[in-house]
Amino acid sequence: MKLSDYIAGFLHRQEIFHVFGITGGASAHLIDSIAEHGTLKFICAMHEQAAAMAADGYARASGGLGCAIATSGPGATNLITGICSAYYDSVPVLFLTGQVATYRMKGDSGVRQIGFQETEILPMCQSVTKYAVQISDPQMIRYELEKACFYAQNGRPGPVLIDIPDNLQREEIIPDELKSFEPDIKKTPCDIDRLMACVELMQRAKRPVIIFGWGIHAAKAYEEAVHLVEKTGIPFVPTWATADLIASDHPQYISTFGTHGTRYANFAVQNADLILSIGSRLDTKATGSPPSTFAREAIKIMVDIDQSEIDKFSSMDVDIEHPICCDAKFFLQGLNHCLGGCSKRDYSEWLAQIESWKNRYPICEPDYRLEKDVNPYVFFEQLTHNLPAGQFIVADTGSTLVWLMQSYRAKKGQRLFHDWNTTAMGWALPASIGVCLANKGKDVICITGDGSLQMNLQELASVIRHDLPIKIILMNNKGYAMIQQTQEQWLGHRYHASSISGGLAFPDFIALAKVYGFPVILIKNCSDITTGIERMLKTPGFCFCNVEVDLKQRIAPMVKFGRPNEDMEPLLERDEFLRNMLVETI
Repeated sequence: MKLSDYIAGFLHRQEIFHVFGITGGASAHLIDSIAEHGTLKFICAMHEQAAAMAADGYARASGGLGCAIATSGPGATNLITGICSAYYDSVPVLFLTGQVATYRMKGDSGVRQIGFQETEILPMCQSVTKYAVQISDPQMIRYELEKACFYAQNGRPGPVLIDIPDNLQREEIIPDELKSFEPDIKKTPCDIDRLMACVELMQRAKRPVIIFGWGIHAAKAYEEAVHLVEKTGIPFVPTWATADLIASDHPQYISTFGTHGTRYANFAVQNADLILSIGSRLDTKATGSPPSTFAREAIKIMVDIDQSEIDKFSSMDVDIEHPICCDAKFFLQGLNHCLGGCSKRDYSEWLAQIESWKNRYPICEPDYRLEKDVNPYVFFEQLTHNLPAGQFIVADTGSTLVWLMQSYRAKKGQRLFHDWNTTAMGWALPASIGVCLANKGKDVICITGDGSLQMNLQELASVIRHDLPIKIILMNNKGYAMIQQTQEQWLGHRYHASSISGGLAFPDFIALAKVYGFPVILIKNCSDITTGIERMLKTPGFCFCNVEVDLKQRIAPMVKFGRPNEDMEPLLERDEFLRNMLVETI
């Protein structure tokens, strides 16, 4: 059997059915074997960056592995942004790169390059992959594939990369004689004493808040998270990455929090007397800056699979009183078991206080609905109201993402995807392709901005080529609104490189979408929103919805750097409600 044929069969056994990439001389045998396999489908991207992002989206939506392939040199280096997206969000993706033949490698000759497009991709990717290796012996292909896929999916998940020289792809091997990888699988349950300490703290707390992070999705611990919420009656806030975890009409759901979160969710977190954070690394977008201001009157329990994420707080003047390094699913299973004999506490006073904040500080102010121009908060409120349960949504970065996340109200079974930590412009369109294929061709809502769409505009052709039912919503404000807001805060309203007057150039997106073959829907003012959304959702297959947003539209609320998420006066007693603590939006 040819080695590249063995790889194709291995991918099939991993339940990968779509592989993304662009062909090249050093990857031709890999791609040919995949295309000829029969049950695998090679999806031609228009750019290797897009292929990596599509594989990332595929993995997120399928809950399994994604896979992308590139040739040597520029093909491999073009994958790196997508590799970073998977690495920082802990997404298991297998990246395969072709390499020049072993007899054309520069080795230690001191020259920069011998083989055509020879580039040492491993050193470039080792810091953003869990495992990266170059095949030098064809007899090790099974071992390295199995090892890489094990690393990708176990512990804290993440991407892996295997670099395969062209001549080795063509080698004949005997599969039954290949060396296998034998993993050291450790599934350590959470320490019972730590679990009981958590139970005791939860039973004593009067204003507790649970934080759910992406680790819940990564550990596939959805059912355990729901059980904890319903068993305890404790209100919860999701990070943006878990805004889709539990429907927002749940009585204990607050909202997303942090520097771009809702005021009322920040008030709840900042005035809690107990924080139980599960599967969130609590980055500065969550804690605010400086991190020492985060929930400073609360006892903090932090559960994370990565000890380093917990240890980082030792240098930030943040006291994590109860650090627990554990898989989120194992922790929740253990905690739910320990809570089995405990009665549900009465948090009605605390929940009523949170509800009063919600009513006082709505995201979509009544005045917004009276505006003539499209207000993005009104648009996204209407969009999320109309989207059905089970809908898959993929979002790009910038103001578009913040407007969506502040307005988003999840329904049962919905999934919301973004590359939350790299947050690369242009991620949404190729990721939507991967999500759509992993979701067996069901409708996907792709939400992007004009700046982001430009980054991977070529993938409009991929949507058309594969006839994918992706409904693209373009929030068109002719610039980079989030950067402009930063420039207003710090740089005297000078919009260099963030506006048309500052150097940007944008095409006629409506004409462009039509040229590619998309039916186009226009939303020009507030009165168009309801009918425009309804038309889009009723349009069969793919479509392009252009939403004209006022150039001056900004994000509110947003916390300015260096200010706590919500100011508060010191508590006189830990269990006393804070009085006169509400502050205006910073």
